[in-house]
Amino acid sequence: MGLFDSLRRRRKGGKPGRPGKPGAVRGASSADTDHLDQWASARRGVEAFVEPRTNVTETTVVLVAHDGEWTRRRIGSLGAAQQFGKKRAIPVYEVAKTGYPKRMREYTERQRILRRRQQREQDG
Repeated sequence: MGLFDSLRRRRKGGKPGRPGKPGAVRGASSADTDHLDQWASARRGVEAFVEPRTNVTETTVVLVAHDGEWTRRRIGSLGAAQQFGKKRAIPVYEVAKTGYPKRMREYTERQRILRRRQQREQDG
């Protein structure tokens, strides 16, 4: 392999192993939808919170379970998120209007504390 071969490959197809143009916003895939589907079906009290598209990321949806556990994946648009929610009887909210639920922040903090505690046990 020559010095410039990897650069040519990147210019043609983006990063090695990832199709598309470098710096392009990657859209939602069926793998994203499959993950959301499986995640939602394995938990109860799931709600969807749609995050708007930015210059860096496509429209995303955050699914939050009754206990605050959450997952985030790309979704095509607000309309696609609403269809996803309707099909699965999951309420859909726009984060810009409602914000994130308190239970999501509390879950994230509990996980952070747990990781610190486990790290201390490993270190000491």
